[in-house]
Amino acid sequence: MPGIDECLLDAMTVNGARGAAVIEWTSGLALGMVGETRDGDPEATAAETAELARMAAEQSAFAALGPRGEGDGAGEGGEYDGGAPGEAPVEDLIVTTRTCYHLLRFVDTAFDSGVFFYLWLDRREGNLALARLRLRDLAQRLAL
Repeated sequence: MPGIDECLLDAMTVNGARGAAVIEWTSGLALGMVGETRDGDPEATAAETAELARMAAEQSAFAALGPRGEGDGAGEGGEYDGGAPGEAPVEDLIVTTRTCYHLLRFVDTAFDSGVFFYLWLDRREGNLALARLRLRDLAQRLAL
């Protein structure tokens, strides 16, 4: 199983990739980062994307609800009760701008953590669908 650095280098082979990171969303700490960062400030990039990830992951409006809320981490009345440790109800986030795609993919871990992949793509060169698939595969293979 590849580690953080190997997965980040693999993420940079995605067409249009400008930067990639593995970030812990509760603290905003980048566990690894490669490529460009907005405004040349990697700490700010990690903190800002972590805030977005935290906001989405902690909102019950985005909880994964299945039929009648059973077997998916939903409590009585369809409310999200946290699910399995380390499992966020949100799989990924996509933010689009006029020039870029920003993908955040949550990583399921065996321990209680909030880790996600961040991939920054040039919109003209990148393929959003293929990038999502590639990021999903990397998140599944990542050894933390």
